[in-house]
Amino acid sequence: MRMSSRLVVGVLALGLGSCAIGPRGQAWKPLFDGKTLAGWTPKIRGYALGDNFGDTFRVRDGAIVVSYDKYENRLNNRFGHLFHETPLRGAYRLRLEYRIVNGALPDTPPYALANSGVMIFGQDPRTMELNDSFPVSLEAQLLGPNPPQPRTTGNICSPGTNVVMEGKLITQHCLTSTIPALPFGEWVQFEVEVAKDGTVTQKINGEVSMVYSGVQLDPAGDRGNSKPLIAAAGGKLMLDGGTIALQGEGNPVEFRKIEVLQLD
Repeated sequence: MRMSSRLVVGVLALGLGSCAIGPRGQAWKPLFDGKTLAGWTPKIRGYALGDNFGDTFRVRDGAIVVSYDKYENRLNNRFGHLFHETPLRGAYRLRLEYRIVNGALPDTPPYALANSGVMIFGQDPRTMELNDSFPVSLEAQLLGPNPPQPRTTGNICSPGTNVVMEGKLITQHCLTSTIPALPFGEWVQFEVEVAKDGTVTQKINGEVSMVYSGVQLDPAGDRGNSKPLIAAAGGKLMLDGGTIALQGEGNPVEFRKIEVLQLD
């Protein structure tokens, strides 16, 4: 998603490998088997849910790969997201490794260069319109370098949502961390924890990049198609969880070791 402002700081239901033990004996569970896209469904702008146009999302060498080598050198705003079948609710920790690869398509928008993300608190993709570019969700934005401009990673963007920081409702579209973007091709660990009280903490390689709470639908509906979701929820804005999705925004990226630990 486009980064429209800077702020320096410290998704609705759809129906993760380590053996570390968490609270009450829960174990980290893999969401990706390292071999197939079992349990994952693509939604690419302009295509029906489940249509993996151009083999955009594929598995190679134990990683989910976002590739554009079959796009005939033109993105044409065909942003894509790969949704996991299991929504995440309550308190949990989600972790994975990602790496941004150089080689964006020529018509990739400038803001989308070396740009990807993990969507959380997301809508059911079955409720997305055919030409929606992004699901209503909270995007943990993962960036690579784009010289000469300085860049950070572990940011947040909010297609159709708002968050609370330090007791204040934040309606800016994107907020940036203080952690510099890592080089192309370098594996980076990303983790997000959602606490019982709704506090969300994002980390890059173990360092906190962003803390916020009160993830909620945006009633203005000017950054995502949130109004139908609000109507369907009877006017309720607050989100207690939702789908997760991996983002393809015109730049090659890879994800691996995707795991979740339920905390309640």
